[in-house]
Amino acid sequence: MIFAKIGKAVRAQVNKLANWFWTKDPIAQMQYEYDKAVEQLKEGRTGLEQYRGLVERVQRQVAANEKQERELGAKIKAYLKANDRATAGQLAIQLQQVQTELAENKEQLAMHEKAYQNNVEKIKHASKKLGEVRGKIQKYSADLKMSQAEAELAKLSQTFNLDVTTDFGELEQVLQEKIDLNRAKSRVAADLSGEGVEKIEAEKNMEKAMAEDLLSKFEVEMGMKTAETAGIKEASKSLGPQVEEKLPDIPDKLTETH
Repeated sequence: MIFAKIGKAVRAQVNKLANWFWTKDPIAQMQYEYDKAVEQLKEGRTGLEQYRGLVERVQRQVAANEKQERELGAKIKAYLKANDRATAGQLAIQLQQVQTELAENKEQLAMHEKAYQNNVEKIKHASKKLGEVRGKIQKYSADLKMSQAEAELAKLSQTFNLDVTTDFGELEQVLQEKIDLNRAKSRVAADLSGEGVEKIEAEKNMEKAMAEDLLSKFEVEMGMKTAETAGIKEASKSLGPQVEEKLPDIPDKLTETH
């Protein structure tokens, strides 16, 4: 009585463990059943090939019997024409035995051929069903993965709630502060870049004016322009001793000419 209870308890636990494995990965279980069925189908096909060999042997026996029947019939006719009835009689007995064997072989051939065709149909049907099962396994596998992905996305949508009270919310605030600080530095740098611009521009304009005056005086010295066309004023004649000696003579000559 006690051992019976222990046996039932053990079987119950084993059944529980089997059910756990069965439901843990149903796709793997389906694939296992499919692979097992494929192996059985391969074995069935091998057996069918061997059975077809038997059908072929019986068919050869039938063909041999039919050939013997034709040959014996022809010999009997020949011996009867030759009035050798004794030999014809012996051949007739052999013909009867061959015909009996032929009838038995034809019967076996018909039976084996029918059994072979039935097994062929069964294997074709099983192959078709296995193809359907394989398609279902692929579909269920894809559906299961998709549902798992959807479940994970649903959990992530709850996890990534960017509320200020969550860790992600705090991290977002830290990142936003860093971004604001970097933008502030860029703005300050841009604002400070205009410091002293007026002074720099004034110096550039002064240098440009001095260069233009020097070029105008150089053109007058080279005879390319006159003082009037060059726009040189009396107060700005300060290029050196040679320029001071020549420039005072220009207005006097111009006065005499007028």
